[in-house]
Amino acid sequence: MTRTETLMINMGPQHPSTHGVLRLVLELDGEVVVKVTPHIGYLHRGVEKLAENKTYHQCITLVDRLDYLAGMSNNLAYVLAVEKLLDMEVPKRAQYIRVIMAELQRIASHLIWLGTHGHDIGAMTPLFYALRERDEILFLFEMVCGARLTPSYLRIGGLAFDLPDGFEAKAMEFVRTFPSRVAEYETLLTKNRIWIQRTKGVGILSREDAINLGASGPVIRGSDVNWDIRKSTPYSGYQNFDFIIPTGKNGDCYDRYLVRMEEMRQSAEIVKQALETLPKGEINAHEPKVVLPPKEDVYTNMASLIHHFKIVSEGFTPPAGEVYTSIESPKGELGFYIVSDGTNKPYRLRIRPPSFINLEALSTMVEGRLIADVIAVIGSIDIVLGEVDR
Repeated sequence: MTRTETLMINMGPQHPSTHGVLRLVLELDGEVVVKVTPHIGYLHRGVEKLAENKTYHQCITLVDRLDYLAGMSNNLAYVLAVEKLLDMEVPKRAQYIRVIMAELQRIASHLIWLGTHGHDIGAMTPLFYALRERDEILFLFEMVCGARLTPSYLRIGGLAFDLPDGFEAKAMEFVRTFPSRVAEYETLLTKNRIWIQRTKGVGILSREDAINLGASGPVIRGSDVNWDIRKSTPYSGYQNFDFIIPTGKNGDCYDRYLVRMEEMRQSAEIVKQALETLPKGEINAHEPKVVLPPKEDVYTNMASLIHHFKIVSEGFTPPAGEVYTSIESPKGELGFYIVSDGTNKPYRLRIRPPSFINLEALSTMVEGRLIADVIAVIGSIDIVLGEVDR
């Protein structure tokens, strides 16, 4: 009788295909994964603790750096939570611009997912295609706020700037041409037999497991669960836009791929609708004790701007209480729980990151599969360790 033993190996935390400093301890029987144990915490971010020593306005720059591929979405979730604490209504124009930025950010995030996921399992060309379109979105962000990766563009009560001249035309041109670019990606991958062999039937997450594990975003929708916070609990005016929520049937890597591809098309359609119906008017709520002055004032009265910024940022004290607000970020449900003690800094800031929650499904998806499938599954979850190790 042949005696066999399992082998324990480390994948990561330096492995490029783990999408960051994720360490997986794999127990293998030959090339079959018997057990996988994720180890996190190598990034040492401490954003939740840092927030306790920052004013509410200063925290905006911290949340940019959670999922650093979705800074606009992070901004939106945080400012909505603070505005809920204040019971503040934001002007409609600001709401529509927030939607435009969030959906452009969703496309940009999915493009990085597509390129890196494809590259992980042997398809190099899609990465170059995806970076081409992502750069167009980052140029739009640069037009608006001067930043590409960590925008800090959204503000409590509104926005840092209104849209600059020429932005609407350039954004409209992008969303009109983008669907044809998605078709190019699908020509490369959707019916590619190697792509199908590496993703179809791989990393299956059943509907029941997806719900029980608290998955969200494309991960749960790929398992045939029609759940999207933009529809279930609309925010920032999403109820005014017509879009569909794509879902999969089998809950495998291939379905999660198809869901994100259609999501990019739907995001482009939302941006198009928002641009076509963009209201006129103010971009900030009329709350001088809360809302920072418009950045345009820096060129006319620097001393007044600095004085006002200091008063608002350090003197802003929301009422004591607690709130929770979540949005549909590119990776799933991103939520902020804030406890206020009536001072100018959060008593407690707790973040519900989709990357961390979705990572819990990894072992369910890969145990019993080959070691090569681990890479495909990690890519299909689409994690960013800056959000996991918050």
